[in-house]
Amino acid sequence: MASCLIGLGSNLGDRQRNLDEAVQRLAGHPQVTVLRRSRWWPTAPVGGPAGQRPFLNGVLVAETSLAPEAFWQLLRRAEAAAGRRRSVAWGPRQLDLDLLLYDRLVLETPHLQVPHPSMAWRRFVLHPALEVAPDWVHPTTGWTISQLVRHLDTAAPYVAIAGPACCGKTQLAGILARRTEGLPIRDSASGARIGSPAGSSGSLLAVELELLAWRAELLHPLAACWADPGRLKISDFWFDQGLAYAGVRLGVEDFRRFRQRWETDRRRVVQPKLTVMLDPAPGRGRRGDRERAGAAGGVDFVGAALRRLVTSPGHGPVLRADGPTLAAVADRVLAALEASRPHTLL
Repeated sequence: MASCLIGLGSNLGDRQRNLDEAVQRLAGHPQVTVLRRSRWWPTAPVGGPAGQRPFLNGVLVAETSLAPEAFWQLLRRAEAAAGRRRSVAWGPRQLDLDLLLYDRLVLETPHLQVPHPSMAWRRFVLHPALEVAPDWVHPTTGWTISQLVRHLDTAAPYVAIAGPACCGKTQLAGILARRTEGLPIRDSASGARIGSPAGSSGSLLAVELELLAWRAELLHPLAACWADPGRLKISDFWFDQGLAYAGVRLGVEDFRRFRQRWETDRRRVVQPKLTVMLDPAPGRGRRGDRERAGAAGGVDFVGAALRRLVTSPGHGPVLRADGPTLAAVADRVLAALEASRPHTLL
């Protein structure tokens, strides 16, 4: 039997009845055992159309002998039975059932991602989960539910944007800064890497160490940009991404030396509340930089290394960003930040 964490929400009709009936429906399935549930939390709607009613949200712990896809299909059928119609993204709904955790499984298919890709920063998920599963581990961050809540409570208002060279990180940071009156932190030294000489291993190591030192200086808590603790900061780089770049570009011995320096510096820098992983898309980034990055090669390898890094434990909540435009990606980031704030709990 697999142990599962399921999120429930409703903001249409009789919200409590919708949720109670969903629990009863799941409990009545021969391959599901409902063990415990949180109380129902009133929460503000996040994202989607304006003017929605508040939600009731909760979390339950269940055991099932169903495979992950089959269990997810069961949840979808329960939503449909309650009258759920999927027409507007983040719109009002009679019932929302999310498979948050399935043991410590990490799964990504065209239809299903486990852990749920947004649970690590959503207070309307984490606070109910804290009541019933505080010590359960989120497998990609490696943190317990309690640690995730503590992170949201204590982390600086800081978003880091990760991604391969020339994928639009600087443009996205600018959009977010304008829309939030935040402060962009620009990695102006990163151009040294694009098209840098692929000569001796030592020259590549020097470039990577120089970039690391520059970023460590920018993200040191005593740097000038951190003087206003309440203002949102958005960096067009992620300190941890240096590992992915260095792993692609450096030999074994030079990478060992780089990692030693990275581990020392990482203990001294401000860590983000949320990291945004931005994948390449046609037309993003400055044209000249895209051409130089393409000529230098390695973008695909760096992207693959970054995707492995963001799904490995120890790096905090990561939003895998997609969208037709950077403005659409910014909408997702802003909704994630809103969901992380305490005032969404009513």
